[in-house]
Order: sequence, then C-alpha cells, then structure tokens
Amino acid sequence: MSQLPCPTVALIERGGRDQLSAVARTIAARADVVVESHDDLAAILATITRAPLAAMMLVQLLRTALDVDIPTGLIHESLAYSTLQSGPEFSRWLADQPARAAPAHDTTSPVDVNRIGTRLDIVLDRPATHNAFSARMRDGLTEALAMVAADTTIAEVVLRGRGPSFCSGGDLREFGTTPDPATAHAVRSTRSIGRSLAEHAARIRAEVHGGCVGAGVELAAFAGTVTARSDAFFQLPEVGMGLVPGAGGTVSLPRRIGRQRTAWLGLTCARLDATTAHAWGLVDVLTP
Repeated sequence: MSQLPCPTVALIERGGRDQLSAVARTIAARADVVVESHDDLAAILATITRAPLAAMMLVQLLRTALDVDIPTGLIHESLAYSTLQSGPEFSRWLADQPARAAPAHDTTSPVDVNRIGTRLDIVLDRPATHNAFSARMRDGLTEALAMVAADTTIAEVVLRGRGPSFCSGGDLREFGTTPDPATAHAVRSTRSIGRSLAEHAARIRAEVHGGCVGAGVELAAFAGTVTARSDAFFQLPEVGMGLVPGAGGTVSLPRRIGRQRTAWLGLTCARLDATTAHAWGLVDVLTP
C-alpha cells in the first residue's frame, strides 16, 4: 500500500479495532488513514475529490516522515509545498478567494520577546488577526530563536500567543505573494522556525489556547512540552487549499500522534478539541 500513488483509507466497522482479524489489522496498519465512521470517510473523500494532488502529496510525505531526521523532513515538506504552490489546485483556490486589502504597514513588532532571569518569553503579538502567521512574524521568531541558540543561560523558553487565539495559521493576505516557488523554498530553508524549535525543544514550552490552526499547531508540536487551555482547538486546513502543511506539520505531528492521525487531520480538515488532542499526545498538559 505504501507504493500506491493515491491515499489509502481503511474503514473499520462493526465492533471496531478490537474485532479485527490479524490480516485486517495488518492492512489497517499499512493504510494512510483509518476511519471508524462514514461521516469521516465522506469528509476525506470530499477533500481528495477537491484536491487530489495535494492529498496525494500529503500522504506521500507522511509515509516517510518518521524514516528521516527532522531537517531532512522539513526540506521534503518545503519542496512539496513549493511544487503545489505552482499547481492548479492552489491556483484555483486562490482565484476563488475574495479580494483582500494588502497588509497595512505596522511599526509594532509581531513578536514580543521578554527575558525574566533565565526564562525567555516569546509572545505572538498580532491579536487583531488571531496571530496570523506572517513573514514579519516568521522573521521575528527567527531572531528570538537565534538568541536561544546563542545563549545557553536561557534555561526555559515559553511560547505563547496574545489575544483570543494562539495562532490562526498563515496570513491569507500574503498567500500567493511570493516571487516564485523556488525563492519561497529558499526562504523556508534558511528561516526554518520548525528546525530551530526542534533543536531546542528540551527548553521550550508552548502554551496554546483558542485557535491553533495550520502553523499554529505545526510549530507548537515541535516544542518539548505543549500545554493547552480547554478552549484550544487544532486544525490542518492546507489540503483544502491545494497545499500541504508548510510550517513543519508533516514532520512535527507524526512524531506526536503518528502518520495516520496526522493524515486524518489533513484529509478531513476537521477541528480537534483539546481533550482529544491530549488523549492523542498532541498536548502534554491540559490547563483550566
């Protein structure tokens, strides 16, 4: 099944996993995604029908996600993302979007960094946009994490978001504005937030709340510890846009919840609540 170019889905009915034969268990383990309801199956089929190229690329990335190291996995993801950026599905999604005003020039920093003793607080600070992940936010995080890399006296790093959400994902006003896919890949390769978070994961705690969408869940999952408020929810909407996760989600999430559950998130585009995320291992600690 791992050789098939298309996504493979296993539907388990009548008694669930506990009633499967040994052969059926083997088949289910090899599938890209396992579902136990016809609603989930319908959602996955709808996503695959809408964006078959992106769906194919997602499962192909996830099949090898745990066989390579994190930097290599991030390169694979970025190359796939750039390929899809120039593909018909993303172009169609982009054409269907309503016209959006260009981001206004903001003199304030989208990332607030504050050191207290041996602790460094990094706060995503675009509350009016639910901390939409912009190029300036990426650059601010790059600078903050460079400080972590250079200063071993920083014993603890706390990553939070100001306002109603931790991070609502990529800033849609910037989608499609990169000069070309090759340049976009070069930028992601040289300013990889995921790689920096992974390198210093033992010192990093992500405290999430509200919307953790796209980059919001992908980056948080790299942290050594993830705490979530009960109002947090998690979502990977990229395949529905004709893309795959581009902030490291095909690398960070499989290491926490496995490739099949990551595929479920990406192919259903469903919201995952904090309680389920905790049960799956995406969240380490639930807070009131």
